[in-house]
Amino acid sequence: MSTPMEDLPRITEEGLARAASAGLSATQLPRHIAIIMDGNGRWAQLRGLPRIMGHRQGIRSVRAVVEEGCRLGLEQLTLYCFSVENWKRPDRELKFLMRLLRHFLVLERAELMEQNVQVRMIGRRNGLPAEVLTEFDRTVEMTAVNTGMILCLAVNYGGRTEIGDAARRLAEDVRDGRIEPSQVDEGAFSAYLYTAGMSDPDLLIRTAGEIRISNFLLWQISYTELWITPTLWPDFREDDLLQACRDYARRERKFGGLPATLAAGTRSG
Repeated sequence: MSTPMEDLPRITEEGLARAASAGLSATQLPRHIAIIMDGNGRWAQLRGLPRIMGHRQGIRSVRAVVEEGCRLGLEQLTLYCFSVENWKRPDRELKFLMRLLRHFLVLERAELMEQNVQVRMIGRRNGLPAEVLTEFDRTVEMTAVNTGMILCLAVNYGGRTEIGDAARRLAEDVRDGRIEPSQVDEGAFSAYLYTAGMSDPDLLIRTAGEIRISNFLLWQISYTELWITPTLWPDFREDDLLQACRDYARRERKFGGLPATLAAGTRSG
């Protein structure tokens, strides 16, 4: 599968060399990658460490994939940081996660600006600590002038919650006469999602070997390619991302149609 050259984000010279080392051309790379970052707790437990140490180590993987995404010229990288279900975790762990997220947003601003990254957030703001929202808003506002890769952080996010919130807002607009029922279709509904205006992921990566979606981007991944790795998130690095891209390039995306070769034979016959 390939992307037209005119639609490609800016790939760096180093990114071109990295892709070539994996046998890939720039046009074979996905434009939007989403990642379910799983395995922080297991990584820590395997080493006899508290779970929070796995989360801290996982930040290094975030930095690695953001930097590699920029090198490869990705249009968007969406990371599943904190789900609506994660509130069930111990209070100590929750406080640490919120503090870690806040520190990331503050400490990484200069690097995000240097890499020309745009930061966006999807998920429910309600329930998140005020200090986290403040730093999110500052980072989003500061990076809004950037023109490079979109780094979309899913925080307090759930796919079913997103669809429910979108349906509620759409129903209110129908009730108030802002949209006619006959105008409601997939495109109209998508405009009410948290991800309105964003492209759907081409590739979804899940670490730590679990084979499930975990309520992530349920609407958006209808035709997304899935790539599961046993590697725990704190051990995931640039070469792992490149391997996922290599496997993605070998697949043929049909979007419900026929493979290109079979479709060509059908037309000629």
